[in-house]
Amino acid sequence: MIPAQFEYAAPTSLEEALALLAEHGDEAKVIAGGQSLLPVLRMRLNAPEHVIDIGRIEGLRGIREDGDAIVIGATTTHATVLTDPLVAEHAALLTKAVHHLADAQIRHRGTFGGALAHADPAGDMGAPALALGAEFVIAEQGGGTRTVGADDFFVDLFETAIGEDELLTEVRIPKHTGWGAHYEKFVRVAHQWPIVAVAATLKAEGGTITEARVGLTNMGSTPLRARAVEQSLTGQPATEDAVRAACEAAAEGTNPPSDLNGDADYRRHLATVLSRRAVLAAAAG
Repeated sequence: MIPAQFEYAAPTSLEEALALLAEHGDEAKVIAGGQSLLPVLRMRLNAPEHVIDIGRIEGLRGIREDGDAIVIGATTTHATVLTDPLVAEHAALLTKAVHHLADAQIRHRGTFGGALAHADPAGDMGAPALALGAEFVIAEQGGGTRTVGADDFFVDLFETAIGEDELLTEVRIPKHTGWGAHYEKFVRVAHQWPIVAVAATLKAEGGTITEARVGLTNMGSTPLRARAVEQSLTGQPATEDAVRAACEAAAEGTNPPSDLNGDADYRRHLATVLSRRAVLAAAAG
């Protein structure tokens, strides 16, 4: 299907992009890599009058180190995140998750910030960002910025804390240097959206888990933290029996969907199984 007609703009500065958003309001949509928006336009699930392409704004791309965090520009491609040594060293969970994200073509076009701003609860980036305690830097009208923590960034289905006249500019990931990490994704066919996935990263000393963070994909209208699992894991040995017992609580507080891929009870069962696998793999390094 062919999208409805729209006006296209490709600003080269953040200020210009924000001015266009302010001018056109809810009649405008932002595009970067286009891997989320283009299918929506082609199916005419949305028909904006203006499409603002932020892909030419140089300052929104790249990965850098900033003290105790690494900073990923919003329009940095997934392929860049996947191969970046800073990400591999300080946020290995992202590297593991991006490896399972779609296929190589989509990873080379799709953007890290775009996937997070799209806020699909079945998207692969939300749960790892949540588990890592990411902070989202949002540019406001008038030149200011504000920073929103991951717990407050994902508001609801396809809804985030980004206002209609604002732009996500970068994502700050606290360093988790030396932490074990794993992303366990369950699909029927390769490159599919996950039926359920689990993002786990943990710190262990002498065979004992001292800190753990576990994020859940497609277990509610937003990415979720399995906080009961995290609490149960802390102080426990990284053994199969201890991890199995802790992960029995993985589905607590979740509200998974029911669809053709599985009903809610099936997803709750998957969450416990995948959490165990992810935690054990992360503990094994």
